Amino acid sequence: MLLWAGLILIAIGAASLPFDRRAAHYFYDHESAGFERFLERTTHLAKAAHWLIAATIVFAAAQLELAYGRDIGWVREALTYATAFGVCLGIGSAILHGIKLVVGRRRPRDDFEMNLHGFVWFEFRLDYNSFPSGHALTIMCVAVIATCIWPQLALAWFTIALWLGLTRALLTAHYLSDVFIGAGIGLLAARETLLYLFPSLFLSWF
Repeated sequence: MLLWAGLILIAIGAASLPFDRRAAHYFYDHESAGFERFLERTTHLAKAAHWLIAATIVFAAAQLELAYGRDIGWVREALTYATAFGVCLGIGSAILHGIKLVVGRRRPRDDFEMNLHGFVWFEFRLDYNSFPSGHALTIMCVAVIATCIWPQLALAWFTIALWLGLTRALLTAHYLSDVFIGAGIGLLAARETLLYLFPSLFLSWF
């Protein structure tokens, strides 16, 4: 299911390209100050640094428990989940940042402030980094690992992840296509990483 979901998200992102600018200008012009403050408070929950710090803390704590001879089931599981998240995010981020460097898309703010928009292929500029969204990729990787831990809440995890990704477009930090394609890459990277490197975590419906 995650394979098809990832491909569908990428297809939606590709279909969004023709009206990305219009959508970004609409969000920019019509967002209320209160809604924008709400988005600002929630959007950073998708930031990679926060989740990497959390995974590192879990990983280190589990290693300490094992070092002190507390080799019990939940410690091993925590270690596996933290490691799997780090690998999923690492592989997904490598793919995503490679695309960013090659594609070189300007952020919506460049359009609003300087009327500069579009893709700048093969310039390898670090500041042309809108496409795809790293936040959307990160939070989809989080949702996949959270589903491995609490599969009964899968719908909630993926709904929250999609919403947090969309906050990036609503705040005009990214275009809609950036978000959908970033989320699709995150799903596919996490799925394939679990399938081949962490098969014990791979759920049958993934």
